Amino acid sequence: MQQKKIRNFCIIAHIDHGKSTLADRFLEVTGTFSKREMKHAQMLDMMDLEQERGITIKLQPVRMDWEYKGEKYILNLIDTPGHVDFSYEVSRSLAACEGAILVVDATQGIEAQTLANCYMAMEHDLEIIPILNKIDLPSADVELRAQEIEDALGIPKEDVIAISAKEGTNVEKVLERVVERVPAPKVGPENDELKALIFDSIYDSYRGVVTYVRLQSGSVKKGDKLYFLNTKKEVGVLEVGYFKPKYVPADKLYAGEVGYIVTDLKSVRDARVGDTMWQAGDSEIEMDQATALPGYHIVKPFVFAGIFCTETEDYNLLREALERLKLNDSALSFQPENSTALGFGFRCGFLGLLHMDIVQERLEREYDLDLIMTAPSVSYEIVMNNGEIIIISSAAELPDLSMIAEIKEPWVKVELLTPKDYIGNIMTLCTEKRGVYKNMHYLDKKKVIIQFEMPLASIIVDFYDQLKSLTSGYASMNYEYIENRAENLVKLDILIAGEKVDALSIIVHKNEAFYVGQALAKKLKELIPRAQFVIPIQAATGAKIIARESIPAFRKDVTGGLYGGDYSRKRKLLEKQKKGKKRMKMMGKVSLPQEAFLAVLQKDK
Repeated sequence: MQQKKIRNFCIIAHIDHGKSTLADRFLEVTGTFSKREMKHAQMLDMMDLEQERGITIKLQPVRMDWEYKGEKYILNLIDTPGHVDFSYEVSRSLAACEGAILVVDATQGIEAQTLANCYMAMEHDLEIIPILNKIDLPSADVELRAQEIEDALGIPKEDVIAISAKEGTNVEKVLERVVERVPAPKVGPENDELKALIFDSIYDSYRGVVTYVRLQSGSVKKGDKLYFLNTKKEVGVLEVGYFKPKYVPADKLYAGEVGYIVTDLKSVRDARVGDTMWQAGDSEIEMDQATALPGYHIVKPFVFAGIFCTETEDYNLLREALERLKLNDSALSFQPENSTALGFGFRCGFLGLLHMDIVQERLEREYDLDLIMTAPSVSYEIVMNNGEIIIISSAAELPDLSMIAEIKEPWVKVELLTPKDYIGNIMTLCTEKRGVYKNMHYLDKKKVIIQFEMPLASIIVDFYDQLKSLTSGYASMNYEYIENRAENLVKLDILIAGEKVDALSIIVHKNEAFYVGQALAKKLKELIPRAQFVIPIQAATGAKIIARESIPAFRKDVTGGLYGGDYSRKRKLLEKQKKGKKRMKMMGKVSLPQEAFLAVLQKDK
């Protein structure tokens, strides 16, 4: 096996800059797929959800064989997502590569996520190959965008390759640059101890647990016994192979290669992404002495929401579905939760709203579940009067305010990249969201980067939509967690027909409580269906009602059969109806639609 002929690289970019289309052209140029086999665009977007939405959700590896200057090379490509919610997928891809192709849209130029992904690649010491895509479009400005890349990233504009992934222009030049610039993997002897980094893993209905690995040293074949260094679990190897992009079995995987290992694991919890698969080889090292490969940081979820089944008997199926999904999505976290309104379910952690939306849709599609999602929130750090610190992810978990010394909420550093014409709009928006201005510098004569520090709760809901609306779609954003800060926060409860609905409770800043409560009550009035009795909707902080709306009852015309006579006859019938509705209110129950739990998303509108 000639490791010198291996090139491991990934494609990184902002969302919708053409990563997956470029990957398609690579598959065609290298003969991995013929044009006849290219059934649809974005061949590496394997999920139906990815095809429908036109976005990459999961990283996807593929092995391509390519001949250059008479030499045969093995090119291992990992296609990555571009949305900020899936940046953890990018970090996992980078750990398995020596190079990265940075794709920039020649019409739009550098975006916030472009910079974030590029800095991440630089931290991993990867060779970066800059690409300007979509040069076939009339609005493409290659010279200007190449200068942007040089100014922002320090990469000489002469090194930028201008391509059209859609038409295939200059795609072969990119592969040539990969072979020339990306270093071959550094490996030791074949019989050295095996160390393989798990950069992804999935649960296959027929095969069981399949780990996606990058071998740093040693080799592995069917029948070997391997160990997970972090969980200390022994597993047997049932099959090894590589991706084309479907599974292609091989006799052996060698150091420097990217491939898959089918294990005999029975539990999906044991194959953790970031763990190291190990075997002693010819070395005399014991498992206790072996050192794990430096993994990536543990993914910390920022957004939390409750997931409940509409049918209570589906609870165990939901648990199993979440366990399988977590193996494939290490950013997902969950723990059991009980709600008086919705029954038994799970409190789940996500990286953002898109991530939450994708998880819900995957659960409903892949496991045929009918779900209710509660409004998203962030985690809060509660400092009690006795010094104890509690972490909560739901307003329902908040202790009595008299026992609390302070409430800390997560703050993030937000980078906004925008044309200079929209600076005023962005400043106003961020200030309204309790943002603290930190810095601003010009990327060039027209584009500017503005830095704010903001509460995470202010940006997870509709901030991105408002940003796009105020800047005609031109602005982009990236954010990263800074710290938890103490703020004047209160719990806002929603009472419907006099009963508190825990799933609708949220934590807000005290100065915003009235406006949020008023907006939420109005929204719920529109969403909750009318009944035969009046339904009051109240927003409260503690024992104080701060906003109220009422949904009027359906009324039958009980006086319709009266003709003439004294008005007292009509009034008598109306009073009788009123008493009946009062009695009905005491016995009646209000049904809440799914939209009611999502009403918190539009609380600012």
